[in-house]
Parts: sequence; C-alpha cells; structure tokens
Amino acid sequence: MSESEDKAKILSAMGGVKGLIDSGLPALLFLIAFNITKDVRDSAYAALALSLLLTIVRLVKRETIQHSIGGLIGVGICFLIATRTGKAEDFYLPGLWTNAIYGTAYLISILLRWPVIGLIIGPLLEENFRWRKDPARSKVYIKATWLWVGMFAIRLIVQYPLYVSGNVNLLGSARLIMGYPLFIATAWATWLVIKSGPKLRDDLRISKES
Repeated sequence: MSESEDKAKILSAMGGVKGLIDSGLPALLFLIAFNITKDVRDSAYAALALSLLLTIVRLVKRETIQHSIGGLIGVGICFLIATRTGKAEDFYLPGLWTNAIYGTAYLISILLRWPVIGLIIGPLLEENFRWRKDPARSKVYIKATWLWVGMFAIRLIVQYPLYVSGNVNLLGSARLIMGYPLFIATAWATWLVIKSGPKLRDDLRISKES
C-alpha cells in the first residue's frame, strides 16, 4: 500500500471533508439564522432541514451516508434540546457532551494501552492489532491518540465558559473555528505522527503472498 493511499485511508477514517461539511454546515446555518431572526425554534428548524437535505443529497449521489446520518442524528438532538429549553446556546450543548465523552474515552484507551487511533487505523494499514506486540509502534498510536485528547480538551476549555455565559455568537463562532480547522489540523497531525513514527516490526507483518 502506497503512502498516499495510507494518508487517504487515515483522513477518511477521521471523517473526511464530506463528513465535516455534513456536521458543520447546519451549525453555521443555525448561528446565521438566529442572528437574523432571533428565534431559536426557526433557527433550529433551518439547521435540521439543511442536515436532512445533505443526507438526501448523499443518498441521491450514492455516496456514503455514514457521516451524514451521524450529523443528522446530532443535529436532531441539538434541535430537540434547543426547542425544548428555548435557549439558543443549548443548540451547542450536545457538542460539549460529545467532546467530554470522546475525550474521556480516548484518555481511558491510552491508560489501558489500547489507544483508539490504533484501533481505528491499525486495521486500515493492514496491521490489525499486531502493533500491540511492538512497543515502539504502540507508542506511535498512543502519541497520535493524545492529539485527539488534546483537541477535545481544548474545545471544552474554550467553549464551556462561553456556554455558561450564554454568549451565543462567541460560542457559535468558537464552535466553527474549533470545528473544521482544528479537526483538520488534528487529523493531519495524526497522519504525520503515524507516517514519521517507527514502522511495525518486520516479524509482525503479514506477507501479501501468505
């Protein structure tokens, strides 16, 4: 497998550009709509409608809908909470929960020596879980997983105080800035760590002919 193929598989596993669009555009539309209408319910409906439209487009074009469905479910939860409480900032509350849960899960996986990035990327790079028998390779996946723990933690550190203060514009802006750009940067850094780190020991590799 070539290096470019490895990179494509890794970035795709992290969500890819289409996955980021499907999850990010509805949140952007909510922020814009709320600033125009000042109506939480109408803004939430607009975000939900866009998420549904994106899912339909993926279906029509026969593209993978994994991330679209995930985004639709996420926006649906945001919609329910925001319309129930009537607070615009609550549209972003599930995102805070998600970052806390994922950050904790990634951290626990490191402590258990089963780093999440290794579980995701190992099989894609045809290493499966043999990397666990190679201490040097295991450290590569642990280091890469720490990048994601850091990303989730930074999001919470910045966004939670904004949520508590009820500053919807700053919270929505922070969500956007720490969404696409930070996610892409972390995914790229993950690729660089895996690419530059020690490769799997020769005796643990499986020959293409076997």
